[in-house]
Amino acid sequence: MNQIHSSPYNWGQQNVRKVMLQVQMAATPALFVHAYFFGIGIFVHIAIALSVAFAAEAAMLYLRQKPIKPYLLDWSVVLTAIDIVFCLPPTSPWWITASAVLFAVILAKHIFGGLGYNIFNPAMAGYAFVLISFPAVMTVWHLPNALVANPLDAWQTIDYIFTNTLPNGVALDALTGATPLEAARTGLLNDQTLSAIFSHELIFQSGQLANSSFWLNMSFLLGGLWLLVKGIIRWQMPVGFLLAMVILASAFHAYDPERYAGVLFHLFSGATMLAAFFIITDPVTGSTTPTGRLYFGLGAGVLVYVIRTWGGYADAVAFAVLLMNMLAPWIDSMTVPRVYGHGQTKGNHHE
Repeated sequence: MNQIHSSPYNWGQQNVRKVMLQVQMAATPALFVHAYFFGIGIFVHIAIALSVAFAAEAAMLYLRQKPIKPYLLDWSVVLTAIDIVFCLPPTSPWWITASAVLFAVILAKHIFGGLGYNIFNPAMAGYAFVLISFPAVMTVWHLPNALVANPLDAWQTIDYIFTNTLPNGVALDALTGATPLEAARTGLLNDQTLSAIFSHELIFQSGQLANSSFWLNMSFLLGGLWLLVKGIIRWQMPVGFLLAMVILASAFHAYDPERYAGVLFHLFSGATMLAAFFIITDPVTGSTTPTGRLYFGLGAGVLVYVIRTWGGYADAVAFAVLLMNMLAPWIDSMTVPRVYGHGQTKGNHHE
């Protein structure tokens, strides 16, 4: 008698470690673009984040009596650490990075059962934790080096991150300022028009918005497209996310261009492209059905725009993602694909 086998017949060559490595490769251009505009601070924070992440991961695996080596080598904790670093100010104190990573690994990941069981995106949970807990520190962003008269060199950057000490004669106000999103939000709260904000705020002068924020988002966009081509992520979430941003930004900008920024500003400011291709596409905490992924992306895009425009935080990616994480199981339950042939015609149903 012939044995009947069920599909799939080819399991493929992907595993967690290979997927994580490919995602890191896609984010590498953004890493160097970030360093070009803001200095080596991001590399210092990556070293801090990885050290803390591996230590916390190993400790939790030991306490949970899980094999340490296989889980450490799957690189999932590396992706979490680097996603957090991309969201933090490049010259923030070392303990900010350490706190965010510890919260992400211990509370957002292992308390729920580890990789594959966590409800919330660990990186966004860690980032939201330090954003809420230390708002004064988190709003002090290093300006692009082109806007700083005397940028910190490598050793000065390291010294500032670990000791909060600046060289003699260097003031913090000369190195830091608002992000484009924060500058626009603050100006609008002070009843300024966008035209006035764009013409007077330092971050928008000399093309620095186009040079830094644009190219950083563009590098994430290119990396994300590479992930789509390789089949590492699905198209529904990025498309839904960006489509929601485009529709809302276009509509409100057409209604009042002096109050609501246009599409390009929203697409290439803040963490828009990082969120679209590297954050919301997390396969564990997002929706898993094809239609559900589209709804998840649309919902995240709507929430980011709404919180950016009327909420208390200039860049709302973390809060939008965490809110959608809570809705993901419900979205999946409402978008379960229909089994082929089921319910087509009553005549095909047999008792």
